[in-house]
Amino acid sequence: MSSSFHYLVMAEHSIFQKKLIAKLKGTGLTSGQPKVLDYLKDHDGASQKDIAHGCHIEPGTLTTLLNRMEEIGLVERRMLGGNRRSFYVFMTDLGKSKLKLVTDAFNELEEEAFSDISAEDRENFMDLFQKIYKNTAHL
Repeated sequence: MSSSFHYLVMAEHSIFQKKLIAKLKGTGLTSGQPKVLDYLKDHDGASQKDIAHGCHIEPGTLTTLLNRMEEIGLVERRMLGGNRRSFYVFMTDLGKSKLKLVTDAFNELEEEAFSDISAEDRENFMDLFQKIYKNTAHL
């Protein structure tokens, strides 16, 4: 096993995703949908462009993902202010109920990830990781 930063980030992401999907088995949610619901938690009524940017998803991939989410009733797209060129995405009641499952799964996985780590070390790690994220996001 490599201990390089890039390897650990990629491996942790993969492991986290697999565990998340396992925790959400039986909910009907598929890969990508939890991330969108989590984003909409704080940005309900966001534009597709903002969701793509906030979730780090390519716009074409997001369109496919949202089409599926709309088909199964998790989200709905609406025009606002009569602007026919832009649709905004809102969670439905079903989407909000699935969000609760997603939030619980994220919280459980985070607690597992930090299980033997002190609150101080956790806070320091999160501060450093936030800086790394900002540095990387600006590349």
